[in-house]
Amino acid sequence: METEGYRCRSSRYIESGQSAVPSSVLFAAGLLGNVLALMLLGQHRRRSRSPGGRPPRVSAFYVLVTALAVTDLLGKCLISPMVLAAYAYNRSLSELGPGGRGEEQPGVLCQLFAFLMAFFGLAPTLLLLAMALECWLSLGHPYFYRRHLTRRLGAALGPALAGLCALFCALPLLGFGAPMQYCPGTWCFIRMAGGGPGQLGFPVLYASLMGLLVLAIVACNVSSMRHLYGMARRQPRRGAPPAAAPRMEELDHLVLLGLMTVLFTVCSLPLIIRAYMGAFAADFNENADLSALRFLSVNSIVDPWVFIIFRTSVFRSFLRRV
Repeated sequence: METEGYRCRSSRYIESGQSAVPSSVLFAAGLLGNVLALMLLGQHRRRSRSPGGRPPRVSAFYVLVTALAVTDLLGKCLISPMVLAAYAYNRSLSELGPGGRGEEQPGVLCQLFAFLMAFFGLAPTLLLLAMALECWLSLGHPYFYRRHLTRRLGAALGPALAGLCALFCALPLLGFGAPMQYCPGTWCFIRMAGGGPGQLGFPVLYASLMGLLVLAIVACNVSSMRHLYGMARRQPRRGAPPAAAPRMEELDHLVLLGLMTVLFTVCSLPLIIRAYMGAFAADFNENADLSALRFLSVNSIVDPWVFIIFRTSVFRSFLRRV
């Protein structure tokens, strides 16, 4: 049978031997990291305030970084409490929410969890791409960047990307794809193995889209590095040119973006691989699926801590010497 690989699909209780400690630690680390990152961004905004009380001169890059931190924090605050509630009541997600007593249709809470997992996996990728494009345009096309990329545009880009991402991730709720409960009963995601084209088309499309976005981010970063290297070669060896400070700020943005891109690639590859293996090899391995999900969740925890470490004076002085 096509459902025989998913033993927890209709489970009412959490599998025995599972602990809430890993989920609690991840939630606490993500919550603390994102709050600290937002505090640092607020401090940067206050320091950037112009004389005379004018609005602070904050670049579009920092607006997008703030949107990324808010997105990661919102994801942790919406998803982790469901997992902890399931452990507290020893009930699966489908059992906790209304509906979903049958095998074919999971509960409302499980469907919501699957949507949120897909959304908060894809939305940070789109924000990283917007940050990479901002960096690339500022280095490679400065005239276009100064004329068209404003702080207001950066603030409007976040909600627009969130809306597009929400529409795409809602497709399984409309029949293209199938939300499903996975072992040990504390998480739900889109079905990644077994079933027909209508059920497996979405996970393949989702994984392909994430892979293409990662490639686009890497391409933008490589191009930005080439532009920055060309600027460094044209810079006189003695004396600091007037553009030295902006170039150093762009270098800071590029290094931060590069670190986040590497981490995101490492964290998202397991889920991409599992989606393809489930669709084309019918690989029912829920332990591997759970590991891939945890890798994806770790990204929203590590990102703010990378930003916090990057903002320390010791790390930045070391970077400038290099």
